[in-house]
Amino acid sequence: MLRGLCMGAADVVPGVSGGTIALLLGIYDRLIDSARNGSRSLGLLLRGDLRASLTRAATVEWAFLLPLLVGIGIAVTVLAGPIEAGLADHPESMAGLFLGLVLASILIAWRIPGSWSRGRVGLTAVVAVVLFVALGWQAGPVADPSAAILFASGAVAICAMILPGISGAFLLLMLGMYSHVLAAVDDRMLGDLALFGLGAIAGLALFSPLLGRMLERHHDLVLAALVGLMIGSLRVLWPWPNGVGVIDRDSTEVISGASLDWPATSEISVPLLLATAAMVVVLSLDTLSRRHLGPTPGKTR
Repeated sequence: MLRGLCMGAADVVPGVSGGTIALLLGIYDRLIDSARNGSRSLGLLLRGDLRASLTRAATVEWAFLLPLLVGIGIAVTVLAGPIEAGLADHPESMAGLFLGLVLASILIAWRIPGSWSRGRVGLTAVVAVVLFVALGWQAGPVADPSAAILFASGAVAICAMILPGISGAFLLLMLGMYSHVLAAVDDRMLGDLALFGLGAIAGLALFSPLLGRMLERHHDLVLAALVGLMIGSLRVLWPWPNGVGVIDRDSTEVISGASLDWPATSEISVPLLLATAAMVVVLSLDTLSRRHLGPTPGKTR
């Protein structure tokens, strides 16, 4: 449960992968095995094969997984309120913090492939440019998401469990759903959380086996695309923090748009300081994990 608390604290902020924390704590392989067996069990259940589903479910380390999930849930619940308040009161500072986290993740992911061919570099560049442009169509955080958007967000975010170096919070930030999900946790919006959870279950059952096979067969290409996603996502972070903008709950107006305007304030020292501190912390954790526990998450798959 204590390990789950550490992982939940990492997962609740964009750019920090809970998988990196799991590697540092020595439980990464057990977590991935349990997640894969659980997803296969869910897939068999959705196809109507109850007996095979139960057989596969019996291979999951439930005595290990359930306390871990409880710890993750506690950490997310406790931290959602302070982070939501930070987004509301200091959006540019929070965006600077997230910027440092994502930049550190990009550096970590860039080191994982054995080599960078022209094709991989080209794929990274194309994905980064396409996403950077696409995020310009986004007006900022989604103020009042529909049931379908909540379900889809859960399905997409859960896929971060098997992607090296990327967190579910990062994907939610990219989709404009980060602020709303934090508010749903903090305000106990059970209906929205239920839809998000159902989407996560469906995503785990349907998408994670496919992503797992892609990582096994085309690991470096998937990673190149992943790095491109992270680079392109910088559009929603400081100094253009539209992705972490403030939603006025009374008017549902999003304060901060998708333009590339420089922040109105002339004060840049705090976001820069937070970005630097975040990079130092994440890169130090990565160095510690590689020094004492072996390769980075992507290389253990």
